[in-house]
Amino acid sequence: MHLAYPTVVAALLFSVGVYGVLARRNAILVLMSVELMLNAVNLNLVTFDVWYRDRLHGGQVLTLFTIVIAAAEIGLGLAIVLLVFRNRQMIDVDRLRALAEDAQDAAPRPAEGGTAGREAEPGPAPEREEASP
Repeated sequence: MHLAYPTVVAALLFSVGVYGVLARRNAILVLMSVELMLNAVNLNLVTFDVWYRDRLHGGQVLTLFTIVIAAAEIGLGLAIVLLVFRNRQMIDVDRLRALAEDAQDAAPRPAEGGTAGREAEPGPAPEREEASP
């Protein structure tokens, strides 16, 4: 097997991943593009491991570590995307540059005790702790 074929495929995969990270607005597509880039790195690791005929198979071991890190990254990334979507109702990366709340959400709220000329709204009933025997 020639060394050029898998390295060219890996370079193409990595290029598509970089384009996806830079050009996409959807956070899910950005995460998928990062995965493409990691898979291109994995392909290069395995290719050079086979090419050098390493007895310890260091490239394949590093590929397994990369897969584990990629799985953890996707888990955390999707959790962050879900929380952002739950709070903002969008996952457009260009509009999520700042992590601060929107201006309308950041307006000062009245203090708990003050009614400021309006009737106090009933809040939830306080929870009682049960005494343990």
